[in-house]
Amino acid sequence: MTEELFREDSYLKSCEAIVTAVTDAGIELDRTVFYPTGGGQPGDVGVLRTSGGDVAIIDTIKGDAPGVIVHVPADGAPLPNVGDAVGAEIDWERRHKHMRMHTALHLLCALVDGQITGAQVGADKSRIDFNIPENPDKVALAAGLKKLVDADHPVHHGWIEDEVLDAQPDLVRSMSVQPPRGVGRIRTIDVQGVDLQPCGGTHVKATGEIGSLRIGKIENKGKQNRRINILFGESA
Repeated sequence: MTEELFREDSYLKSCEAIVTAVTDAGIELDRTVFYPTGGGQPGDVGVLRTSGGDVAIIDTIKGDAPGVIVHVPADGAPLPNVGDAVGAEIDWERRHKHMRMHTALHLLCALVDGQITGAQVGADKSRIDFNIPENPDKVALAAGLKKLVDADHPVHHGWIEDEVLDAQPDLVRSMSVQPPRGVGRIRTIDVQGVDLQPCGGTHVKATGEIGSLRIGKIENKGKQNRRINILFGESA
Protein backbone atom coordinates (compact mmCIF):
# COMPACT_ATOMS: atom_id res chain seq x y z
CA MET A 1 0.00 0.00 0.00
CA THR A 2 1.04 3.60 -0.63
CA GLU A 3 1.12 5.98 2.32
CA GLU A 4 -1.23 8.78 1.23
CA LEU A 5 0.37 11.90 2.71
CA PHE A 6 -2.15 14.21 0.99
CA ARG A 7 -5.00 12.76 3.06
CA GLU A 8 -3.67 14.38 6.24
CA ASP A 9 -2.08 17.49 4.70
CA SER A 10 -3.29 18.76 1.33
CA TYR A 11 -0.64 21.50 1.39
CA LEU A 12 2.35 19.18 1.10
CA LYS A 13 4.06 19.94 -2.21
CA SER A 14 6.80 17.31 -2.13
CA CYS A 15 8.13 14.30 -0.23
CA GLU A 16 10.95 11.80 -0.28
CA ALA A 17 9.94 8.26 -1.22
CA ILE A 18 11.21 4.83 -2.28
CA VAL A 19 10.20 3.15 -5.53
CA THR A 20 8.34 -0.08 -4.72
CA ALA A 21 7.34 -1.15 -8.26
CA VAL A 22 7.69 -0.15 -11.91
CA THR A 23 5.02 -1.66 -14.16
CA ASP A 24 3.44 -1.04 -17.55
CA ALA A 25 0.91 1.18 -15.74
CA GLY A 26 3.50 3.36 -14.05
CA ILE A 27 5.61 3.90 -10.94
CA GLU A 28 4.59 2.93 -7.42
CA LEU A 29 6.09 4.53 -4.31
CA ASP A 30 5.97 3.70 -0.62
CA ARG A 31 4.54 7.17 0.09
CA THR A 32 3.32 10.08 -2.01
CA VAL A 33 1.89 13.60 -2.11
CA PHE A 34 0.27 12.88 -5.51
CA TYR A 35 -3.53 12.63 -5.42
CA PRO A 36 -4.94 9.86 -7.67
CA THR A 37 -7.95 10.47 -9.90
CA GLY A 38 -11.15 9.91 -7.91
CA GLY A 39 -14.28 11.56 -6.56
CA GLY A 40 -14.45 13.84 -9.59
CA GLN A 41 -10.99 15.29 -8.89
CA PRO A 42 -8.22 14.74 -11.48
CA GLY A 43 -4.99 13.04 -10.56
CA ASP A 44 -1.97 15.22 -9.85
CA VAL A 45 0.84 15.84 -12.31
CA GLY A 46 4.40 16.79 -11.48
CA VAL A 47 7.86 15.24 -11.40
CA LEU A 48 9.84 12.49 -9.72
CA ARG A 49 13.43 13.59 -9.18
CA THR A 50 15.85 10.67 -9.41
CA SER A 51 19.60 10.17 -9.66
CA GLY A 52 19.09 9.21 -13.30
CA GLY A 53 17.14 12.34 -14.19
CA ASP A 54 13.71 13.88 -13.72
CA VAL A 55 10.66 11.77 -14.55
CA ALA A 56 7.68 13.84 -15.72
CA ILE A 57 4.42 12.52 -14.25
CA ILE A 58 1.42 13.21 -16.48
CA ASP A 59 -1.29 11.55 -14.35
CA THR A 60 -1.84 9.74 -11.06
CA ILE A 61 -4.28 6.85 -10.78
CA LYS A 62 -5.33 4.15 -8.36
CA GLY A 63 -3.65 0.79 -8.86
CA ASP A 64 -5.35 -2.56 -9.27
CA ALA A 65 -4.53 -3.55 -5.69
CA PRO A 66 -6.34 -1.73 -2.87
CA GLY A 67 -4.40 1.21 -1.47
CA VAL A 68 -1.84 1.37 -4.28
CA ILE A 69 -1.20 4.62 -6.17
CA VAL A 70 0.40 4.65 -9.62
CA HIS A 71 2.34 7.62 -11.00
CA VAL A 72 2.03 7.63 -14.80
CA PRO A 73 5.26 8.78 -16.53
CA ALA A 74 5.43 10.70 -19.79
CA ASP A 75 6.29 8.63 -22.85
CA GLY A 76 10.04 8.18 -23.10
CA ALA A 77 10.78 9.40 -19.58
CA PRO A 78 13.72 7.66 -17.83
CA LEU A 79 12.32 5.11 -15.40
CA PRO A 80 13.75 4.53 -11.92
CA ASN A 81 14.53 1.12 -10.47
CA VAL A 82 12.79 -0.58 -7.58
CA GLY A 83 14.48 0.53 -4.39
CA ASP A 84 15.59 3.92 -5.75
CA ALA A 85 15.09 6.99 -3.60
CA VAL A 86 13.13 9.75 -5.36
CA GLY A 87 11.80 13.21 -4.64
CA ALA A 88 8.11 13.47 -5.55
CA GLU A 89 6.92 17.01 -6.41
CA ILE A 90 3.45 17.96 -7.57
CA ASP A 91 2.45 20.83 -9.87
CA TRP A 92 1.33 22.96 -6.93
CA GLU A 93 -0.41 25.71 -8.91
CA ARG A 94 -2.69 23.17 -10.61
CA ARG A 95 -3.32 21.25 -7.37
CA HIS A 96 -4.19 24.40 -5.44
CA LYS A 97 -6.77 25.33 -8.08
CA HIS A 98 -8.28 21.86 -7.66
CA MET A 99 -8.38 22.35 -3.88
CA ARG A 100 -10.15 25.70 -4.24
CA MET A 101 -12.61 24.33 -6.78
CA HIS A 102 -13.34 21.14 -4.83
CA THR A 103 -14.14 23.14 -1.70
CA ALA A 104 -16.34 25.47 -3.77
CA LEU A 105 -18.38 22.47 -4.93
CA HIS A 106 -19.07 21.64 -1.29
CA LEU A 107 -20.44 25.16 -0.85
CA LEU A 108 -22.66 24.63 -3.87
CA CYS A 109 -23.98 21.45 -2.23
CA ALA A 110 -24.97 23.49 0.80
CA LEU A 111 -26.96 25.91 -1.36
CA VAL A 112 -28.80 23.42 -3.58
CA ASP A 113 -31.30 21.02 -2.04
CA GLY A 114 -30.94 17.90 -4.14
CA GLN A 115 -28.94 14.73 -4.51
CA ILE A 116 -25.76 14.74 -6.57
CA THR A 117 -25.74 12.77 -9.82
CA GLY A 118 -22.23 13.70 -10.96
CA ALA A 119 -19.35 16.10 -10.44
CA GLN A 120 -16.07 17.10 -12.01
CA VAL A 121 -13.31 19.27 -10.57
CA GLY A 122 -11.20 21.30 -12.98
CA ALA A 123 -8.39 23.81 -12.63
CA ASP A 124 -10.41 26.58 -14.29
CA LYS A 125 -13.97 25.26 -14.48
CA SER A 126 -15.90 22.73 -12.42
CA ARG A 127 -19.40 21.39 -12.43
CA ILE A 128 -21.85 19.47 -10.31
CA ASP A 129 -25.09 17.79 -11.37
CA PHE A 130 -28.12 17.76 -9.09
CA ASN A 131 -31.31 15.73 -9.18
CA ILE A 132 -33.69 18.71 -9.04
CA PRO A 133 -36.76 19.49 -11.18
CA GLU A 134 -35.97 23.13 -12.03
CA ASN A 135 -32.98 25.39 -12.54
CA PRO A 136 -32.01 27.30 -9.40
CA ASP A 137 -31.93 31.09 -9.50
CA LYS A 138 -28.50 31.96 -10.91
CA VAL A 139 -28.24 35.38 -9.29
CA ALA A 140 -29.25 34.08 -5.86
CA LEU A 141 -26.85 31.15 -6.19
CA ALA A 142 -23.95 33.45 -7.06
CA ALA A 143 -24.78 35.69 -4.09
CA GLY A 144 -24.95 32.67 -1.79
CA LEU A 145 -21.56 31.41 -2.94
CA LYS A 146 -19.97 34.82 -2.43
CA LYS A 147 -21.40 35.06 1.07
CA LEU A 148 -20.00 31.65 2.05
CA VAL A 149 -16.59 32.42 0.56
CA ASP A 150 -16.40 35.83 2.23
CA ALA A 151 -17.38 34.34 5.61
CA ASP A 152 -14.09 32.39 5.55
CA HIS A 153 -15.53 29.27 7.16
CA PRO A 154 -12.84 26.86 8.45
CA VAL A 155 -12.52 23.57 6.54
CA HIS A 156 -11.43 20.42 8.36
CA HIS A 157 -10.97 16.80 7.40
CA GLY A 158 -11.91 14.00 9.77
CA TRP A 159 -12.81 10.34 9.92
CA ILE A 160 -15.96 8.45 10.83
CA GLU A 161 -16.43 4.75 11.33
CA ASP A 162 -18.38 2.69 8.82
CA GLU A 163 -21.20 2.06 11.27
CA VAL A 164 -21.59 5.77 11.96
CA LEU A 165 -22.13 6.43 8.26
CA ASP A 166 -24.53 3.49 8.06
CA ALA A 167 -26.55 5.12 10.85
CA GLN A 168 -26.51 8.52 9.10
CA PRO A 169 -27.10 7.76 5.39
CA ASP A 170 -28.15 11.38 4.72
CA LEU A 171 -24.47 12.36 4.93
CA VAL A 172 -24.03 10.81 1.49
CA ARG A 173 -25.37 13.22 -1.13
CA SER A 174 -24.35 11.22 -4.19
CA MET A 175 -26.98 9.00 -5.83
CA SER A 176 -24.55 6.82 -7.78
CA VAL A 177 -21.27 6.67 -5.83
CA GLN A 178 -20.92 5.40 -2.29
CA PRO A 179 -17.88 6.03 -0.07
CA PRO A 180 -15.54 3.03 0.07
CA ARG A 181 -16.17 0.80 3.05
CA GLY A 182 -14.24 -2.11 4.48
CA VAL A 183 -11.24 -0.41 6.07
CA GLY A 184 -13.14 0.58 9.20
CA ARG A 185 -13.29 4.34 8.70
CA ILE A 186 -14.24 6.89 6.06
CA ARG A 187 -12.72 10.32 5.49
CA THR A 188 -14.98 13.38 5.76
CA ILE A 189 -14.73 17.05 4.87
CA ASP A 190 -16.41 19.52 7.19
CA VAL A 191 -16.94 23.07 6.02
CA GLN A 192 -17.71 24.30 9.50
CA GLY A 193 -21.35 25.23 9.90
CA VAL A 194 -22.00 24.76 6.19
CA ASP A 195 -21.49 21.23 4.84
CA LEU A 196 -20.34 17.84 6.07
CA GLN A 197 -19.84 14.93 3.66
CA PRO A 198 -17.68 11.86 3.12
CA CYS A 199 -14.91 12.98 0.76
CA GLY A 200 -11.39 11.83 -0.02
CA GLY A 201 -10.35 14.89 -2.03
CA THR A 202 -8.00 17.76 -1.28
CA HIS A 203 -9.34 21.05 0.06
CA VAL A 204 -8.30 24.49 1.26
CA LYS A 205 -8.16 25.37 4.97
CA ALA A 206 -10.88 28.03 4.85
CA THR A 207 -13.46 29.18 2.31
CA GLY A 208 -11.88 32.62 1.93
CA GLU A 209 -8.96 30.96 0.16
CA ILE A 210 -11.26 29.94 -2.71
CA GLY A 211 -11.35 33.48 -4.09
CA SER A 212 -13.86 34.99 -6.49
CA LEU A 213 -16.31 32.65 -8.21
CA ARG A 214 -18.95 33.03 -10.84
CA ILE A 215 -21.76 30.79 -11.97
CA GLY A 216 -21.45 29.61 -15.55
CA LYS A 217 -24.14 27.83 -17.52
CA ILE A 218 -26.93 25.99 -15.73
CA GLU A 219 -27.82 23.18 -18.11
CA ASN A 220 -30.66 20.71 -18.39
CA LYS A 221 -29.20 17.19 -18.55
CA GLY A 222 -32.42 15.25 -18.08
CA LYS A 223 -35.94 15.49 -16.72
CA GLN A 224 -34.65 16.15 -13.21
CA ASN A 225 -30.94 16.68 -13.77
CA ARG A 226 -29.43 20.16 -13.66
CA ARG A 227 -25.73 20.82 -14.29
CA ILE A 228 -24.30 23.89 -12.56
CA ASN A 229 -20.94 25.13 -13.82
CA ILE A 230 -18.66 27.36 -11.75
CA LEU A 231 -15.57 29.30 -12.76
CA PHE A 232 -13.03 31.52 -11.06
CA GLY A 233 -13.58 35.25 -11.41
CA GLU A 234 -16.15 37.90 -10.63
CA SER A 235 -19.71 37.61 -11.93
CA ALA A 236 -20.46 39.76 -14.94
